[in-house]
Amino acid sequence: MVDDTPENLTLLGEILDPFYYVRVANSGDRALKIANTEPKVDIVLLDIMMPGMDGYEVLEKIRANMATEDIPVIFVTAKDSEADEITGLGKGAVDYITKPYRPEVVLARVRTQLQLKAARSILADQNTWLEEEVSRRMRENEIVQDVALRALASLAEMRDTETGEHILRTQRYVEVLAKKLATYEKYRGELTPEKIRLIVKASPLHDIGKVGIPDNILRKPGKLTADEWTIMQQHAEKGASAIWHAIKNQSAQESLDFLRVAMDIAHFHHEKWDGSGYPKGLSGDDIPIAARVMALADVFDALTSKRIYKDKFSFEESSRLILEGSGVHFDPLLVKAFEETKDQFVSIALELSGSR
Repeated sequence: MVDDTPENLTLLGEILDPFYYVRVANSGDRALKIANTEPKVDIVLLDIMMPGMDGYEVLEKIRANMATEDIPVIFVTAKDSEADEITGLGKGAVDYITKPYRPEVVLARVRTQLQLKAARSILADQNTWLEEEVSRRMRENEIVQDVALRALASLAEMRDTETGEHILRTQRYVEVLAKKLATYEKYRGELTPEKIRLIVKASPLHDIGKVGIPDNILRKPGKLTADEWTIMQQHAEKGASAIWHAIKNQSAQESLDFLRVAMDIAHFHHEKWDGSGYPKGLSGDDIPIAARVMALADVFDALTSKRIYKDKFSFEESSRLILEGSGVHFDPLLVKAFEETKDQFVSIALELSGSR
């Protein structure tokens, strides 16, 4: 209770003391100090006409402080004009009690506001719980989706000579490269955190089209013939086509965004910066950024891993070949990003060595 007149505090105290623990303040400054100390104040009955800091200013300071902004304030005053009531409610008061006090009115209005405050607290707790539960469920769904994607991608890897670690390694390489690229002016606007998340999530599907390539070509230990190589190259378009069929049957925008990124990666990760890649012969910035990032990650892993048709190269030799591909196979800025994150690539390769 805040009032500069002791008699008013006494009268209010006689009404409220039998039901509530009451603290009193005879000035605005004192009221603000009490409102910021323990035990936490549940409601404030505030006089308007006080010397120094009036009730309106006290209310403004209560609302401006994060620690007290939610405390309900009831104005108590002899002023009973409609304009005064509108002013008080407009400044954030929850109710208005006029003097002289009627005990049943004071108790009813205080009780009502305390019940409302308790209900808001319960609702806030429930909302917090719901938000945490939704976040937990979303995290679980993300894990299930990631596992399902890796399992799907592994169908292609199992038929090829590569291992499951290839998926994990290239996904990590893609994340490192994309985050580094996002620090460069050219890509800062395009590679948002959400776009990077989609690229990383979609990267395991880069070779999903290999499920449509015959085993005698996919697992051939020697060099492919010209005809065999033509068939092998079809995996890019086969993968894009499979994902496109999924897009046509999907309505959720988030899923559509993910699938479009996945389709770009599957379709174009064998394109080259100078236009000599496949399947479309795209060049430069016409190659989707997700596919450009995937291309470098995929090549680095191929160079540093043992395949049925070759031995693995050293990290030094592999890095040299990547650098030589700047402006030819790879986006020059992408090669710069690789050069600046090369140590992270090596760490990931060693951590996820598998059967390399």
